[in-house]
Amino acid sequence: MNDVINELEQHLLRLRPEYYAELQPPLPDATLNSLQQQYNVVLPADLLALYRWKNGQAADCYEAFAGNSMFLPLEEALDTAAELTSMIDLDFELKHWWHEQWIPILHNGGGDYTCYDLAGLFTGDQGQLIAFWHADKDRNVIAPDLERFIAALNIYYKSTDVTELDAYFEPVAIKGYPKRFNAG
Repeated sequence: MNDVINELEQHLLRLRPEYYAELQPPLPDATLNSLQQQYNVVLPADLLALYRWKNGQAADCYEAFAGNSMFLPLEEALDTAAELTSMIDLDFELKHWWHEQWIPILHNGGGDYTCYDLAGLFTGDQGQLIAFWHADKDRNVIAPDLERFIAALNIYYKSTDVTELDAYFEPVAIKGYPKRFNAG
């Protein structure tokens, strides 16, 4: 995991230095432990590695980390997960509208998230990334894990000329993904 993160950092420094400057400093282990205790969650090694690298992006930075989505700071991600989980069976009536084991790590500012799935809903693969759409039933698994998602970003940066970089971009497709599911 650290190798793909280090490669991503090099791409961002070279191709998107203004964006890289908007990424927040890494979270120290004491803060990571405190947040896990506060939110009663055990974060897996790959997610911890991501937040040991950078703690999301600045609140006033609207540049995309991937797709049209921004990288959430961990406390905001865990707080959003807790808020959405509290809405299960109240506002969310469909069985898989939201799952208590999802942690949103990317957001588009409009209520849609890319979530780290601690449970492995639909596929049984813990650590997969799921797209949560606030107004649609689609719950597509977009990557089998965080490492392959970041590796796909690295492929995008390696294969795209700097003059072709777009404000909205998707990671290079991961073979066999997305896997299509819905909340109903």
